[in-house]
Amino acid sequence: MSGDGRRRTLRVLVVDDSAASRDELARMLHGGDGLVVAGTAADGEQGLAEALRLAPDVVVLDLQMPRMDGFTFLRLLMARRPTPVVVLSSQSRRADVFKALELGALDFVARPERGGLAPVRQELLEKCATVRALRIQNLSAGARALDARELEPGRVAVVGASTGGPSALQRLLAALPGELPLAVLVAQHMPERFTGAFAERLARGSHFSVVEAVDGDLVVAGRALVAPGGHHLELARGADGVLRAAVLPPGAPGPGARHCPSIDRLFRSAARVLGPRACAALLTGMGTDGRDGMAAVKAAGGLTLAESEETAVVYGMPQAAAETGAVDALLGLDALTARLIEFARDARAP
Repeated sequence: MSGDGRRRTLRVLVVDDSAASRDELARMLHGGDGLVVAGTAADGEQGLAEALRLAPDVVVLDLQMPRMDGFTFLRLLMARRPTPVVVLSSQSRRADVFKALELGALDFVARPERGGLAPVRQELLEKCATVRALRIQNLSAGARALDARELEPGRVAVVGASTGGPSALQRLLAALPGELPLAVLVAQHMPERFTGAFAERLARGSHFSVVEAVDGDLVVAGRALVAPGGHHLELARGADGVLRAAVLPPGAPGPGARHCPSIDRLFRSAARVLGPRACAALLTGMGTDGRDGMAAVKAAGGLTLAESEETAVVYGMPQAAAETGAVDALLGLDALTARLIEFARDARAP
């Protein structure tokens, strides 16, 4: 590599939930040692979108953030676009640093316990600048090997809802702790062009990252994927063996479905791909969608929950499933959520 190559300008993305820290980092980094700040983001979800849009040379990352924390950000970034990441972490959270390095971070800088970031400016500049000497293909290879082992959550919840579902889903997702080792996929009967805004609304009240699903999305802990209106959502394994979301059009091959998105199709795919590691939760709604899929999850050894008449706005779908004998527990919404959390945390759960 030539001398000019070693001094090429590096574009930096800053991801930190503190506006004051973002501003301070941008001032410190911009123009220092051949660096320019290409963009900033306030949480991991926004940071991931900016990283894919801007294709920065290096990311400076805070780990403790709302909506999507730094660990989930690292998993998704390294799977989609491996990029050098320098982590900023408090010295009191040293275990977090090692976890971040295992997930693919390049290096770290200890954040001062008091005061601003000025004392670590030079160290941060130097660690960002080391990217010039990095063989990015080696970073990518390491990240791919890590993803295959560690991306998949131990438990996945598939949740179906219809009439009354938006408020029930808001309540359920708001109660899930952000560090829960669980991924969630949602089929809510809702027309096209509404589900994107619905996912954004759910995200504002949840510790999980909640987004409208895109075909091929990775299924990871701390993330909830909402079926796009007018499309079916299923679980599938890609050619790389990694668990992903499959977004399918209404006429896609498979058992016929009256509704699109179909709760039955989502539940059946969870039974097929995950077996006892799946939990199917059927919430309020009219009709019978989810009944047959619930039976499939039950037969595969998964946990099956349905919202009881006590809290369901419309008891139709839960009742139809319960009448088949395929429901393990018929519970009020809060008790159902508590059972789901227990399922996610208990490695011995069915």
